[in-house]
Amino acid sequence: MTFDEAVGRLAAAGIDNPRAEARLLLAHALGTSRDATLSAPPLTPDQAAHFEAMVARRAAREPLAYITGRKEFWSLDFAVGPGVLVPRPDTETLIEEAIRLYPDRSLPLAIADLGTGSGAILIAALKEFPNARGIGFESSSQAFLWACRNAHALMPGRAEIRLADWTAARGPFDLIFSNPPYIASAEIGTLEPDVRDHEPRAALDGGPDGLDAYRALGRLLPGLLKPGGHALVEMGAGQAGAMELLFPRLRVLRLAPDLAGVPRALVLNRPRQEH
Repeated sequence: MTFDEAVGRLAAAGIDNPRAEARLLLAHALGTSRDATLSAPPLTPDQAAHFEAMVARRAAREPLAYITGRKEFWSLDFAVGPGVLVPRPDTETLIEEAIRLYPDRSLPLAIADLGTGSGAILIAALKEFPNARGIGFESSSQAFLWACRNAHALMPGRAEIRLADWTAARGPFDLIFSNPPYIASAEIGTLEPDVRDHEPRAALDGGPDGLDAYRALGRLLPGLLKPGGHALVEMGAGQAGAMELLFPRLRVLRLAPDLAGVPRALVLNRPRQEH
């Protein structure tokens, strides 16, 4: 299979950026950088077979990150694969807001990540706060293994990963992150096949109205946060209006937009003095 044939096959499968993705797959087959593929020698038979197999997988709409086994988040290289949600650039909004809340990076924060998935949010936060320690809670045994792998590789000794539901968390924490499932059940079928057919449904399905996880967080977070502590929760497009009602015991400080201007991070605070 030539490079142009690969591009054509990906384009026919409905891939948005077929040339760029074919280039990434070629780089992976060669074990080199994307730029280096422009001057690389012809593929060996084994490399050619590997490249063609990966193109076939991507044409079947398997996520690119599952095929390469890697996904960058906050300039860190995370291992990902079947059974774990692929980190999205929009989720970096939560890290940006954490830095905004705590400009003193030296603080020894106690951090939790509820539904840690690959561990991307927790590990990125610990990168920014070198004196902090964190615990990621994950109920999926598959995602748990990915998070453990990433914690060991990227943040050894500082990121603890527990195979447990959110309700197993015990505070108090200074800062809590969560990127919960927030897509309404009936809308799952309308998602891109990469997501719908491959990524774990439990990480996507937020119940009939997409808000089930937020109701659970509304009950849990006040008891997990220190007085004065903060929670940063990702939300979906169009959900901002419902958020204040779902967290009656916390203050909504801000609805932070992502790079597209869509409200993406809900910034919550537990007041120091509660009435």
